[in-house]
Amino acid sequence: MKLLNIEQLSYWERTTYFDGIDFIIIGAGIVGFSAAIEVKKKYPSAKIVILERGYLPSGASSKNAGFACFGSVTELVDDLSKMGEDSVFETVEKRWEGLQNLKSVIGQNYLQLETFGSWDLISLNESVELPFLREKIDYLNEKMIHITGEKSVFSEDNSCSTTFGFNGVHTSFFNRLEGQIDTGKMLARFHQIAVEMGILCLFNISVEAISSDSKKVELVTSIGKISSEHALICTNGFAKQFLPDEDVFPARAQVIVTSPIENLPVKGTFHFQQGYYYFRNVENRILLGGGRNLNFEGETTTELATTAEITHALKQMLSEMILPNHAFSIDYSWAGIMGVGATKAPIVKKIDSRTAVGVRMGGMGIAIGSLVGKELANLF
Repeated sequence: MKLLNIEQLSYWERTTYFDGIDFIIIGAGIVGFSAAIEVKKKYPSAKIVILERGYLPSGASSKNAGFACFGSVTELVDDLSKMGEDSVFETVEKRWEGLQNLKSVIGQNYLQLETFGSWDLISLNESVELPFLREKIDYLNEKMIHITGEKSVFSEDNSCSTTFGFNGVHTSFFNRLEGQIDTGKMLARFHQIAVEMGILCLFNISVEAISSDSKKVELVTSIGKISSEHALICTNGFAKQFLPDEDVFPARAQVIVTSPIENLPVKGTFHFQQGYYYFRNVENRILLGGGRNLNFEGETTTELATTAEITHALKQMLSEMILPNHAFSIDYSWAGIMGVGATKAPIVKKIDSRTAVGVRMGGMGIAIGSLVGKELANLF
């Protein structure tokens, strides 16, 4: 059944959902829901409408791996070689603050947060870099004290391979504060909170263009034109459509999940090759994602599809490194779209007096998304 155009709706439908909107939020992900909730707290009588183009959230918020992480040793060392120290640790601090904010908004039980810690794996081929990485541990831990208030966040764990049954892993760096969440339950709770607060959530409506003047913002959508006093763009990896001049680009991430594995020894979250590969247990399954570094150009896309090249590489990693002694099949596979740029700091700003954006999560939407939504709301 084709969706009705707004002009075909009844008086009740149009006045309830589309007339007199104070704030339109584009995107029902972590940033969008967080921004809507914060705006509602600030302006309790405001009419707030969230528009989402899919029947479920279509960006990375519902398709990520469920990592509650803020930085691994190899990622941070790599970032420090490319960006200034202040920029790197300001971003890490935002990730940490964002995780605390997410727990506060959603609740640890709804997140199903499990803090098993995370391991940054170093293969035999990468062992030449070990002396340099080891030298950085004390420095990184000192920085983490100022950010988290916790001592000895990072440590080396050379028993990782034996503990989890990995093949070809020489050693690892452990982050004792990282964990994992249930992404689906998180978003369901966000939706529930929004509805309880009187925020209207409309799905299957895509926004095609945005314009504004001194009086209003006008959105051209798949069901007709919608006007609002203000608009907040929270579309992350899909933001280029509305922000052609901003440094934000799509980055596809592909994920596979195995069948249940009896006596699975793996429990926790794991990073490999500066975070370009990542895996975790989901109950007694393994979720593995990544491989974007195999084809950066091809993965700079908004197409929600998996590819044979990267799926093959992920399966090979499962069979050769992660689960060398276990039989498995692949029960789930999908792709999600992240928003990245030259820096990992998010873009949070007004683009005119009535429109603001909160995009470019840099692959850390779980950690930083709710804080970006909060900052976005505070621009008004």
